[in-house]
Amino acid sequence: MVATIAILGSTPKPTFAEVAVEDFDSIKLYTLKNSSGMTVKVTNFGAIITSILVPDRDGNMEDVVLGYNHLKDYINAVDKPYFGAVVGRYGNRIAKGEFTIDGETYSLATNNNENHLHGGIIGFDKVVWDAKPVEGDGWSGLELNYLAKDMEEGYPGNLNVKVTYRLTNANELVIDYFATTDKKTPVNLTQHTYFNLKGEGEGTILDHALMLNAKRYTPVDEGLIPTGEMPDVAGTPFDFTTAKAIGCDIGQENEQLEFGLGFDHNFVLDKSGDSDAMTLAARVTESDSGRVLEVHTTEPGIQFYCGNFLDGRLKGKSGKTYLHRGGFCLETQHYPDSPNQPNFPSTILSPGEEYRTTTAFKFSAK
Repeated sequence: MVATIAILGSTPKPTFAEVAVEDFDSIKLYTLKNSSGMTVKVTNFGAIITSILVPDRDGNMEDVVLGYNHLKDYINAVDKPYFGAVVGRYGNRIAKGEFTIDGETYSLATNNNENHLHGGIIGFDKVVWDAKPVEGDGWSGLELNYLAKDMEEGYPGNLNVKVTYRLTNANELVIDYFATTDKKTPVNLTQHTYFNLKGEGEGTILDHALMLNAKRYTPVDEGLIPTGEMPDVAGTPFDFTTAKAIGCDIGQENEQLEFGLGFDHNFVLDKSGDSDAMTLAARVTESDSGRVLEVHTTEPGIQFYCGNFLDGRLKGKSGKTYLHRGGFCLETQHYPDSPNQPNFPSTILSPGEEYRTTTAFKFSAK
């Protein structure tokens, strides 16, 4: 499209110049759909998953993730719940917003009381990603790219990030994360979708049965920063090694539950053999619908969060209120505050290395 504008000159007769006009609307919504009808919608704002439609045991489709129909609602949501977003450059918390690499200390925004959370003030959840559809044998997908510049949000290094969503015909959403850097920098990317297998806005998730493939977890202090310990979950409310209702032990008197206002903790996944291999991390079952969600990942940990800060103020896509504990997150990750915890697996990416992790959300019904 070409438009003309008048340029005012000193002579009575005006002159004209041609100005090219192009599409300036960079925010898009992409829909992936497989052969069985499962549908996933993703926007390139924050790489946000806005919707996942999956069948119940009778074949009835329901949207099982919390979110909104309009971009403005993601931007203006109170308490910034990170619905559906990719978070980074460092997902989860970094104590006091500081870490040191090779003797140099870096300071980040303290946007979660005295700590740094999910990449800072403008993390990867609030930027516009470049996006293009991709496809392969038995899947369709979306590739998203973002360049986080050196010292953006206080992190060193130009970080080239690529995230690929792949929807397979087996009702599996596979998320691949890649990154390279030109300076040493911590990287810990994850996906922050809230699930309710009954359907978004359909009450709480306390009756969902959860199994976590983790015999240990990382306790936290009052600021939700890991203490560095990795005790067994046996004999505690954090034992999900055998499936049980999320709400089964959530009301117990327990210091860790008090600190998190419920479950908001990292679990150490049981890995056997190749530590980078895909491992079953979690399984969630909802008995009324029969829907089952399995999470597989190459990551060493998973953050289980059960919507403790949802309080009924937010209304979602269908106009229904998101109640306290109306959704759960299973964020595959390295452990929180790893840059300051020498006994945790390292999250430092160096020049010449490639950050690469994969997580799959697989849906079924029984």
